[in-house]
Amino acid sequence: MQNMMVFKTPLGWAGVAVSGQGVCAIVLPKKEKKAVERELRCSESGFRSSERTVFKFAAALRRAAKLLRQYFSGEHVAFDLSVDMRYHTAFQQAVWKATAEIPLGETRSYAWVAKRIKNPRAARAVGQALGANPVPILIP
Repeated sequence: MQNMMVFKTPLGWAGVAVSGQGVCAIVLPKKEKKAVERELRCSESGFRSSERTVFKFAAALRRAAKLLRQYFSGEHVAFDLSVDMRYHTAFQQAVWKATAEIPLGETRSYAWVAKRIKNPRAARAVGQALGANPVPILIP
């Protein structure tokens, strides 16, 4: 697939997928390259590239892979990558947006996130949304 890349890191094989709007999936390091490829294929949202966007994908994939390699090597990385969340629910997007605003090195409870998105009784649903996060590292 032209919009996906699997690459080696010090922690194992990782993967990233991009669309015309940004990073849409990250697979955390695994021992087996095939496991990463399988997970990327499963997370594919039906987006297909056209001939005109192949070069844009290549540049975005190289940049994302470079930053992720640095991160997995233990370097401090300022991720300035666009994220494509358009295929996910408004609730999931709200949870991920609130979570992305938590300062580096700090933690918050699911209840805190639920209150932040003005849905205080949705702590369990917040946990489910975070479990479905397609771009870990970019959105913790």
